[in-house]
Amino acid sequence: MTRPVAVLGPGAVGGVFAVRLSLAGNHTIVVAPPETVGMVALAGITVEVDGEVLAARPEVRERLERPVRLLFVAVKAHRLPEALELVDPETVAGGVVVPLLNGLEHLDPIRAHFGPRVAAASLSYFEAYRVGRVQIVQPRPTALVTMASEELSRHELEDAAAIMRGAGIDVDIEEDEKSVLWRKAARLAVLSVATSLTRRPVGALRDDLEWRPRMEAALAEACAVAVADGVNLIPSSQWSLITSMEYDLTTSTARDVAEGRPSELDAIAGSVVRAGERLGVPCPVLSELVSEALAA
Repeated sequence: MTRPVAVLGPGAVGGVFAVRLSLAGNHTIVVAPPETVGMVALAGITVEVDGEVLAARPEVRERLERPVRLLFVAVKAHRLPEALELVDPETVAGGVVVPLLNGLEHLDPIRAHFGPRVAAASLSYFEAYRVGRVQIVQPRPTALVTMASEELSRHELEDAAAIMRGAGIDVDIEEDEKSVLWRKAARLAVLSVATSLTRRPVGALRDDLEWRPRMEAALAEACAVAVADGVNLIPSSQWSLITSMEYDLTTSTARDVAEGRPSELDAIAGSVVRAGERLGVPCPVLSELVSEALAA
């Protein structure tokens, strides 16, 4: 019998992945706290994408205790420690763990719990938000997971990628773990603080005569930290990616801040600032933005 796949945390990201994996024919288990388990068991999960409503009723459990071939960790950073306790490490002893968190510091606690079965991964070209406990909107039907691992074999990563591709999720497999994390973290550190502080979309900020130079300076600092950490990031190339983004795009961090929920500001932007401190690379502009955002 083929082992199931599992999603830890059915929020916006985890919910979309759970629905897509289920509709692709995978036995999918959602792992969540008791209050969420009841709602998913009763109503399933729905995703509205491009005017189409996708619905699935994955299996839902308060704890994962059976072996899986693939586990997505899709909780917010502040919920990670308690969420990891919901999964027995033995369940992924023969599988692959794909963390979908943002920032630079989540791999260590995840690997401390699961061991070497954890890939470095990032999720890009993706936007989704919840409009209810089990109702999600995905404005654009895109998602790209980039993975690398120093421990897992290429074959194991390809097997995990095949499951995702079968569910309509694009996958790139690369060689360097740090590059996978930094290429998103440097850019998102700037966007998360700017969109959270201003409550404005990316397009408005990059056209703003005050905010654009602040963002460009902060991005240059983040790229300098990445270079010091062994990842060659060019600020102009990273800025080109920002200019190619949809005008009305915002960040999940900004949505959380606007709605008074705990945010990932520290986990995302704060982790870049701390990396700069560790590597001796000053980040005065980014540090100021982070301080302003956390104090707001």
